[in-house]
Amino acid sequence: MDPDRPVGAALPGWVPPPPPARRVIEGRYARLEPLDAARHAAELHRANSADDAIWTYLPYGPFETEAEYAAWAGAMAAGDDPLFFAVRDLETGLCGGVLSYLRIQPQAGSIELGHINFAARLQRTRAATEAMVLLIGAAFEAGYRRFEWKCDALNRPSRRAAERLGLSYEGVFRQASVVKGRNRDTAWFAAIDAEWPALCAAYETWLAPANFDAGGLQAQSLSALTRPILVSADPTRG
Repeated sequence: MDPDRPVGAALPGWVPPPPPARRVIEGRYARLEPLDAARHAAELHRANSADDAIWTYLPYGPFETEAEYAAWAGAMAAGDDPLFFAVRDLETGLCGGVLSYLRIQPQAGSIELGHINFAARLQRTRAATEAMVLLIGAAFEAGYRRFEWKCDALNRPSRRAAERLGLSYEGVFRQASVVKGRNRDTAWFAAIDAEWPALCAAYETWLAPANFDAGGLQAQSLSALTRPILVSADPTRG
């Protein structure tokens, strides 16, 4: 091998994973249901109407009427990339948000989590965290090598959420897009398959009922459990 022309590690036996299926994914606190406008739009629109701020960093919304939201939900539900799910909180029985897989690239083994939009009643709940964990786990267990999260670089809650889930910061793409007539710099976060066993253990520890007292207060924070998994070094620097 020419030392002046290094190449990446060989991947013997690599087989691209299948595209994610449109299916119900059941958790302990949350259930992900393939988005269905007829089933979910009215409930989600009512929940979303509590706070228009949830749309600040998304390229669409807010929706003034249920009909407008239903039309959007119907269009999103018809596609395979992004592949949308509604999030049902199993404690309340209510749907309180959506999220999706997107930029699904089986040939590269790469997949992204995005379009996360949680109404106030779902935010900061175990169901909200588990909803994201369920999609991360399903992707790695299907054979994906890389799981991505991208957000507006100014969206501090989203950046904190990515690192809380153990996704490592990889940098900012400057002037990556124009959203609602404004510049957007995009921050990138990701986890890779080698990190999945440690991430899975952290998620299971945090989600365990024993991690919460009778009032719902956590004994161990997810951030503390995932912090040792985060990486910041540039692997291309020799």
